[in-house]
Amino acid sequence: MLGESIQQAEEIERLDVNSHEKLHKAIVVHMEYLLTERSGFEIGSKPRSFFSGEKLDHVVKLRHDYASCMDRMIEEGMASGEFEQGDVKVKRNLLLGAMNYSISWYSLSGPLDITETAHKSAEHLMKMFVK
Repeated sequence: MLGESIQQAEEIERLDVNSHEKLHKAIVVHMEYLLTERSGFEIGSKPRSFFSGEKLDHVVKLRHDYASCMDRMIEEGMASGEFEQGDVKVKRNLLLGAMNYSISWYSLSGPLDITETAHKSAEHLMKMFVK
């Protein structure tokens, strides 16, 4: 799953759109994937609880690679002046933490479907970046 997430993030990075649109799309894709594949994300969020040795090292590397994709999108937005300046690692960790926590509160029987939830979440989370 992390491999697919990295591939999707890299495809978004290559889009010929502004940084705001890239990060917004990355959030939506992450949220939709997360809420659709809940159990896989729960495992990936606590790799030390499920893996050891080489498997753990591989998962940790994939998580790092995914974080690096998000960092590059945030850095691009700050460099272009679209996003407020700040600590990229803090911004990325707040973003990923907020998105990943949604598996604890999202309900399929709630008023919004997964796509609506992903887009609403992206609208709110983007406020952390824009000027």
